[in-house]
Amino acid sequence: MRTAYLNILHDLAEKDRRVFALLADNGIIVYDRFRQDFPEQFLNLGISESNMVAVAAGMANQGKIPFAYTIGAFLSFRALEFIKNDVCLQNQNVKLIGTGAGMSYSKLGPTHHTTEDLGVLRVLPNLQIITPASPMEVKKATLAAYEHTGPVYIRLGTNKEPEIYQEDYKFQIGKAVTLREGTDVTIISMGTILKDVINIAEQVEEENIKVRVINMHTVKPLDKEIIIKAVEETGKIITIEDHSMIGGVGSAVAEVIAEYGSPVKFIRMGLKGFSQGYGTYDQVRDSNGIGHVDLYRSIHNIIGG
Repeated sequence: MRTAYLNILHDLAEKDRRVFALLADNGIIVYDRFRQDFPEQFLNLGISESNMVAVAAGMANQGKIPFAYTIGAFLSFRALEFIKNDVCLQNQNVKLIGTGAGMSYSKLGPTHHTTEDLGVLRVLPNLQIITPASPMEVKKATLAAYEHTGPVYIRLGTNKEPEIYQEDYKFQIGKAVTLREGTDVTIISMGTILKDVINIAEQVEEENIKVRVINMHTVKPLDKEIIIKAVEETGKIITIEDHSMIGGVGSAVAEVIAEYGSPVKFIRMGLKGFSQGYGTYDQVRDSNGIGHVDLYRSIHNIIGG
């Protein structure tokens, strides 16, 4: 995903001199090509995330389009006050790029896991939040963020996520995508975990269980219509995310369901506390109760056997 982001950012910077890449020291090596080709559109602010966001807000105020990049766990918490007051309150045209979404940095543990950022940032007015699931979706989401005037936060995975879309994929901020049709249960997810959701849906289809899979790539603004449609047509909803169960996509979907008021079976899967364990991404998911087997069991539990 990171490579897809860097490639499209390079293209944008070449076409539009208002586009700037800002770093907080993280990722300096992977920006070598960008720095070499566009030295005047590149700023490394050092290990100072708050300062990076403040500089980005000032640049946006002068008509630039800054893309501020660092690890999501650092960006969303160290710079939170600046994201709130300098970017969102002023509705500045700043693009915030947080790498290591969810538990992507599986071997680095909870200090580097971005598993509470949605709960913090989803409450901020004017901010749009996107979690792409594949390199192609990263490309489309970055273009959409560039074309949107206002703050955008994009969460990037770092697990060499496989492609699930074709080049003609139509991405729209705030419009979720149905990846598989199904009438028995709907699974709503996002980001790195989504490929495994598709695999499980294909697996249980052999048991005559028809699973609808929705990619809720935009957590804010949320696609309420696709959720209500799934409630009406399947009556059973599962959300799964490598984020805290509080404040993430499960919470957002629960809010829509509660306001809609229609009876529905609903299971939220996510972290119940800080992430536990170290290892591969799949191993860490298993350690935290959101692995392949856990989702398989939830599907059978919600349909009653």
